[in-house]
Amino acid sequence: MTRPPPTRELPWLQPGQDFPPVESAWGPDDPAPGLLAAGGVLDNATLTTAYSRGIFPWYSAGQPILWWSTDPRMVLRTNAFRLHRSLRKTIQGLLRAGRLEIRVDHDFERVIRYCALTPRDGQSGTWILPAIAQAYLRLHQAGVAHSVETWIDGELAGGLYGVNLGAMVYGESMFSRQSNASKIALAALVAFCRAKALPLIDCQQDTAHLASLGGQLMPRADFRRHLHQALQHPAPRWEFEPVYWQQLVGPGSNPA
Repeated sequence: MTRPPPTRELPWLQPGQDFPPVESAWGPDDPAPGLLAAGGVLDNATLTTAYSRGIFPWYSAGQPILWWSTDPRMVLRTNAFRLHRSLRKTIQGLLRAGRLEIRVDHDFERVIRYCALTPRDGQSGTWILPAIAQAYLRLHQAGVAHSVETWIDGELAGGLYGVNLGAMVYGESMFSRQSNASKIALAALVAFCRAKALPLIDCQQDTAHLASLGGQLMPRADFRRHLHQALQHPAPRWEFEPVYWQQLVGPGSNPA
């Protein structure tokens, strides 16, 4: 998906104005498929409403806030996650040596700062502008955005952050400062989701990297039906217990 400046008229949102129906988003023959609206604000109420309808913000420096609802949608079914053998061995080795710790929401602000330094697949620069970082920090302070952090030898080596509403998890961005550290964080998120009976992680966009890990495309209508059901459930308590690793890497993976 490209991010050109809008080349045809888009709905322009005033602060507090409701989103247009997602079915009105630009289609495959338009310059930016999935683009729904521009403008508005990044306050907690607007972002929570957006995510509850399958809408997310994504824009570059010099652009207004752009809102998207892609069709199809890239999702990762937690029971379809592919943990490659080499990564499994890496996780097992780090756990046996007592070198790996997964922390949740320990240093959200640093996670998003490091994510801002890591371009998305196929993109140059960052979409995590200061206004975006502050918006998600506010969501984190409200208990809606969370970080999953890979700590190796007591150092923050990688991680990811995302949004959680009800039983729906939305992945936003991840980073690595050591080899495989972001993949370990994603594996930990999958293990957490399995332990908490959360079946789906929204990944928003189709990338080869996500497909290699088990990501699949889902029609927007199916995604929204799943989202509606997921929002009927309470949000889980965000914590990571070492025993959750057994969901992925098997018995004996719990160093405790």
